[in-house]
Amino acid sequence: MSSAIVYPWFPDAGDGTYRNPVVCADYSDPDVIRDGDDFWMTASSFNCTPALPILHSRDLVNWRLVKHAVKNLPDPRGVFHAPQHGCGVWAPAIRKHAGKFWIFFPMVDEGIYVTTAKDPRKKWSTPHLLVEGKGLIDPCPLWDDDGKAYLVHAYANSRAGIKHKLRVRPMAADGSKLLGDGEIVFDDPERHPTLEGPKFHTRDGWYYISAPAGGVAAGWQLILRSRNVYGPYEPKVVLEQGSTPINGPHQGAIVSTPRRREYWFVHFQEAEPYGRIVHLQPVQWKDGWPLMGIDHDGNGVGEPVLRHRKPKVSARPRRTIPQTSDDFASRRLGLQWQWHANHSDAWFSLSARKGRLRLYAATSPPDFRHVPNLLLQKFPARAFAAQTGVELRASDANVQAGLIVMGKSHAALIVTERPEHRQFIYLVNNEVVTSFPVEAARIRMSVDVADGGRCRFSFSEDGRRYQRLDETFQATEGHWIGAKVGLFCRALAPRASGYADFSHFRFSPIPLR
Repeated sequence: MSSAIVYPWFPDAGDGTYRNPVVCADYSDPDVIRDGDDFWMTASSFNCTPALPILHSRDLVNWRLVKHAVKNLPDPRGVFHAPQHGCGVWAPAIRKHAGKFWIFFPMVDEGIYVTTAKDPRKKWSTPHLLVEGKGLIDPCPLWDDDGKAYLVHAYANSRAGIKHKLRVRPMAADGSKLLGDGEIVFDDPERHPTLEGPKFHTRDGWYYISAPAGGVAAGWQLILRSRNVYGPYEPKVVLEQGSTPINGPHQGAIVSTPRRREYWFVHFQEAEPYGRIVHLQPVQWKDGWPLMGIDHDGNGVGEPVLRHRKPKVSARPRRTIPQTSDDFASRRLGLQWQWHANHSDAWFSLSARKGRLRLYAATSPPDFRHVPNLLLQKFPARAFAAQTGVELRASDANVQAGLIVMGKSHAALIVTERPEHRQFIYLVNNEVVTSFPVEAARIRMSVDVADGGRCRFSFSEDGRRYQRLDETFQATEGHWIGAKVGLFCRALAPRASGYADFSHFRFSPIPLR
């Protein structure tokens, strides 16, 4: 990927074309539908809450985050009070039927859930457990013309011991329950050794299932079609990396523009510390198959585009990206923020001090991998800077606050209160790298993230002159999610108390100062 993808990354080039990725942030396993002139996207959220982000666009290029469908994860096992890395919400499907919006989403250890809303921007229903079971993933419903309903889903190898089969099951039309086991409709482990993320469609008397095959990082996009909902299904590979730098171009949504003038495919690319970023490909129907991207070498399989003409729509939306920077002037926490587990509103306040985010020092374990009250954001570009200002009020040195980059590896710039002075700690993977005293009550912290995820932390006691730490840190992806950056305030002892007031959280191009 090009190092030109710096913050702020606007995919709309302003000249009638767009550049991929259309969202350079970790919106994994995207699904998109169109309702009139509006496009709605949702995505996986795994252990993070609020869950199931809802994004809106008028042209498939300029996206804005407008809601989350689920505040906290359903928790029948009583485990999501702590981070459950790699668990939680996997690939969802969003549809509109019978005057309302539906999201079918899997929780890999619990089962398949359903939530609905009349308006995607407003309240979604309490998730309903459609079917219980481990390893049932990536569900997508289909309401047929005859009134019957079906659900297609895949299996998680880690739980079910299956990774290459798709099953179609009959479903009650009201989405309340499944009506039987249905049939395995595709299984070809030699040619398509991994198969997941199915999406159901109908067109011109055909049933279509789009499904990524071959694995996340190096796979391809497969289309299955049949005249019968239970098959047999005929397969065709319609998108592959080819000669492009876009690896694993798969898992997403086929969607049409208003009046079905054009078709497009929204999918993700695995981008290591940046997570699964979102791309947009043109679709041409040929001989009853949706061919994606551009067939550069004439082999009948499309390859992803890096730049292309924008979709033809009547709207002319302004250039925009999902929210990032936050001055904490609102009465509500910005939609761009997520916690690392099921969260409590008691963890923070936006009213205790006007124009400040107050994070209270919830008691947490010393290992950041197990801390639930990390308030984090997705990386918004391949290169960016993030800065905050913090004031700590604490009973003792067991209260810590600061700035963190979190993934399977993590690094944090921490401030604590000592009896004689405040103390800075730079910590990598729970090990202290360096520490030193500071005098100022309000401290600014920043991190520069260079292309590839190389991070360098800095701090300032006067807000003008910054001291840059010598050490660099390589950001890494989390478990099925990209690295994140954000804030925390924690107590390492049950009787320790305090809070931290953060004045802002600001993204900018490098250098920030």
